[in-house]
Amino acid sequence: MKKKIALVTGGYSGEAVISYKSAKTIYDALDKAVYDVYTIDIHPDGWTYTHEDGQKSLVNRENFTLALGAELVKFDAVFVGLHGTPGEDGRLQGYFDLLGLPYTSCSAATSALTFNKRYTVAVAAMAGINVAKSVHLFKHTPYDVSDILSKLRPPLFVKPNNGGSSIGMSKVNEGGDLAGALEKAFKEDDQVLVEEMITGREFTVGVYKAEGSIHVLPITEIIAHNEFFDFEAKYQGKSSEVTPAEIPADWKQNLEDNARRIYEVFNCSGVVRIDFIYNDEKGPHMLEINTVPGQSEASVIPQQVRAAGGSLTAFYGALIEQALARS
Repeated sequence: MKKKIALVTGGYSGEAVISYKSAKTIYDALDKAVYDVYTIDIHPDGWTYTHEDGQKSLVNRENFTLALGAELVKFDAVFVGLHGTPGEDGRLQGYFDLLGLPYTSCSAATSALTFNKRYTVAVAAMAGINVAKSVHLFKHTPYDVSDILSKLRPPLFVKPNNGGSSIGMSKVNEGGDLAGALEKAFKEDDQVLVEEMITGREFTVGVYKAEGSIHVLPITEIIAHNEFFDFEAKYQGKSSEVTPAEIPADWKQNLEDNARRIYEVFNCSGVVRIDFIYNDEKGPHMLEINTVPGQSEASVIPQQVRAAGGSLTAFYGALIEQALARS
């Protein structure tokens, strides 16, 4: 009998537009001979399933079931394709844990931790992983720009502490531009992270668990046409992505070892994408962990799966089977 899979998409943040693109890629690739797939749109106005004729049915949030006429759909597992809140910050994961429903992403605890960029780099640093020097700011607590500049030297990256897709992020080359960058970031979040820029080449590494083992996908080098890997670079073609990256063997080994180590330290599940800057002298520095990485046609993970010689159908199926086995 085919397993019934809820593919959750949408969300409550500006990343919803990316979630819908990811969901389309995932839905198209999943093997319909093995899985019955129901795309569930989670948005502020309700959680809905859209029929082929455009009619919508509401999800019963008490038990995450779907009434389709006389049929009551009870899901065997959830494929998390929702970026931002509530799919990447642990909220949905906690809900599914209460219901006893397996899902493809990291746990509620890991998702909540890694969604907070500052807490992520703090834990990584304690585990001996190289990270950039940074300052953590809160909207409710007064801050002094000159004090920040006494602790960190430009160039700086200013980014909302919770969130992804580089929304609200800025690069600050001169101290006089810091105040404006902070204002921009605080429009997206109540917390902001200010980091010193690490010079070097930028790489991103997909890591996933399948059949009980951790696997590292081919490494991608990111060459942004803009000043940094911002929203346009990620989703509007303003970057070049080289997969697999053309790097020395020792760099490749170092990045893979660090990616595998980070996956273990944060007790990750499913597929994650870990971003690095590789400095010639100091090696790789972790930037952040994306626990629900993009799966759109423009996204890195699908590129890496193909570069590894795999198919998205087999890859997504392996993530579902790992989630079912984990439960």
